[in-house]
Amino acid sequence: MGHTRRRTHRVARLVAIGAVVCGGVMVSQAAADGSPADGSGGDPTRALEARDTRDAELARTLVDKLGASRTAGSWIGSDGRAVVAVTDAKAADQVNQAGAHAKQVRYSMRQLRSATETLREAPRVAGTAWAVDAMSNEVVVLGDSSVSADQWSRMKGVASGIGGEVRMERTTGSFTTRTLGAEPIFTQGGRCSAGFNVTNGQAGFILTAGHCGPNGTAWFADTQGNTTVGTTVRSDFPGSDFSLVQYQNTSLDQSSVLNIGNGQTVRITGAADPVVGQKVFRSGSTSGLRTGSVTALNATVNYPEGTVSGLIQTNVCAEPGDSGGPLFAQNVALGVTSGGTGDCTSGGVTFFQPVTKAMTALGVSLPNAPASDGEAAGTASTAPNNGSDPAAQGAAGGQGGAGGQGSQVGPIIPGTQGDTSSLAGVVAYAQSFGPGLALIGAGLLGFLATLLIRPGRRGYRGYSTRWG
Repeated sequence: MGHTRRRTHRVARLVAIGAVVCGGVMVSQAAADGSPADGSGGDPTRALEARDTRDAELARTLVDKLGASRTAGSWIGSDGRAVVAVTDAKAADQVNQAGAHAKQVRYSMRQLRSATETLREAPRVAGTAWAVDAMSNEVVVLGDSSVSADQWSRMKGVASGIGGEVRMERTTGSFTTRTLGAEPIFTQGGRCSAGFNVTNGQAGFILTAGHCGPNGTAWFADTQGNTTVGTTVRSDFPGSDFSLVQYQNTSLDQSSVLNIGNGQTVRITGAADPVVGQKVFRSGSTSGLRTGSVTALNATVNYPEGTVSGLIQTNVCAEPGDSGGPLFAQNVALGVTSGGTGDCTSGGVTFFQPVTKAMTALGVSLPNAPASDGEAAGTASTAPNNGSDPAAQGAAGGQGGAGGQGSQVGPIIPGTQGDTSSLAGVVAYAQSFGPGLALIGAGLLGFLATLLIRPGRRGYRGYSTRWG
């Protein structure tokens, strides 16, 4: 009987020690990364690292330096480092010496762009899109479900005449604009999402999608039209897809803070062009905050309403009503939502108007950004938001204006693990450690119990077990 008690006692002690060890592992993982890995549905579950933006800038610099005849695009590799496609060994050496990876390819960017120009000159087919796939060194032509067999056959004939640098692919769904982003803005018969706040130095504007409405479109913060936001004063669509909504209600927020829902914000401190493979966030008034990566640049989409070129192609999902919403990485503005195919249940392809091109054409820049809390990189992990807040505050701006690189300070979103500047942030941060701490506590209590309850001794009522 004593044997059994001692064996049970040893097992209990081992279990307690195991609980403490497992709890410690859980706590250390929570401290190292408060976000799970990316999900296929586009949930914002991976925090963007400052290195993503640094390597994107390195890749852009190398491509600009070497030129379109010696390079064929760039991307962020699986190891997080910049990769530059080059056409000769000398260019490869320069890329490697600069700290990026070089991949020698057959076709230069000049040849790939020539292929896209040939496609543009062919008879327009609504429901098709194409972009340079830098990783495969090809121009990929997509055809949605609305493209007939005869139309697709004619497109194949054009591609065949170009050569081996063109690849044809069919896709499900239809390429549509997403009119129905961070904040909802309403007009008669439609809804879009506010993108980024911008300024011409005298007045404040919302930068959003051009297909949301022509010049003179009135926008409101509610479906009843009780709270005026502003009026569209410049719209460019098709061709490009951007517009300016001038604020008429000065009480609305025109700061450089991007509202991504549920009381959470990100400070925008600059604007830049993305690089293929870069991890990005998108926010919209229908599907909330989502994440994914850039898959191609300078994409052309043949919407039913017309052709739009120079777009950013991504695998981030979007839905009707997300049009005009912001695309960003770290604190850097990248684009506004144009359109695509699919949804946030099955996934899809979404295209964005680059903000640098839009701001240059419009003569506006991002407003001055406030200093970031803590001046250190934070973790941007948050649950998706359904965008029910009716306040049309617009989105964020930043220092520098069009094409500015901006600060590399990571976004700190109130109420999430990067933020300890508020009670909500402290609670959220503590909750991420909860399961591990609970397991450690249970293990310590169990271990303490094994020390106090010693097997093999008989206790007598009214006397200490240490007395003889």
